[in-house]
Amino acid sequence: MNNQWADLMPRIGSAIVMAIVGLGAVFAGGLWFTVLVSVLAGLMVWELLRMLDDDAFAVGFGLLSGALIFVACLLQHSFPTSGEASFMQARLPGVFSVIVLALAVFLVSKASDERKKILTYYSAAILIACFGLYYIRQSMGVQAIFFIILVVVATDIAGYFVGRIVGGPKFWPAISPKKTWSGTAGGWIAASIVALLVGPPIGVFWAILSGVVLSFGSQLGDVVESAIKRKTGVKDSSNLIPGHGGVLDRFDGMIGATLLFTVMVVALNVALLV
Repeated sequence: MNNQWADLMPRIGSAIVMAIVGLGAVFAGGLWFTVLVSVLAGLMVWELLRMLDDDAFAVGFGLLSGALIFVACLLQHSFPTSGEASFMQARLPGVFSVIVLALAVFLVSKASDERKKILTYYSAAILIACFGLYYIRQSMGVQAIFFIILVVVATDIAGYFVGRIVGGPKFWPAISPKKTWSGTAGGWIAASIVALLVGPPIGVFWAILSGVVLSFGSQLGDVVESAIKRKTGVKDSSNLIPGHGGVLDRFDGMIGATLLFTVMVVALNVALLV
């Protein structure tokens, strides 16, 4: 098989397993989905610590992060999420504050000041995105989760194939040398199609725009993680997932897209309160 496609079969096999586990948890909701987002948070923070700091910190902070998300989701589950109880009225900013405050512990790590900043900000992004996924699943249902997932998957698949088939100028060679402008544009087009087919009924223009925005968020999440790996001199965040590397390598796009989606939800709820 051509080396250009050598990682395709492991990627497909791993993707099938992740799809079965992930889709099962999304459909089941409740405790199953809580466990899923908590495990993802813990593993991603563990990988981040291994890249930016001492391995001695990685396991402890990974467990702490998973536990924080698990508790935060349980607290959120006790809040009403419909009617007059909006996002803000459910005191979710307090939950976010607890999560972000706990991340300040990372500032006592042995890493350099620059790495401490990256560690703190990116860890916060991971936890907020994971908690955001739980909130979206609870308050907006399965369809909203699938919308985000499908946008990220479509962006990734279109970028992978279009980039390799069409090629062309690199998107950001200093950070992510494999990504091309053709792959980036292919991701936007694929995400727009997904938004038109399964996105919220908000009209053609806004559907396409939401698809492009979330696709850009997914690509930005990927670029940020690539920049961290390049800075730390590692190829993959870990080797947990055959063909994909680590959990961060696979879910970096979900972090970016979910953060943007969560921001849009928060902004909408704030606007409704004004």
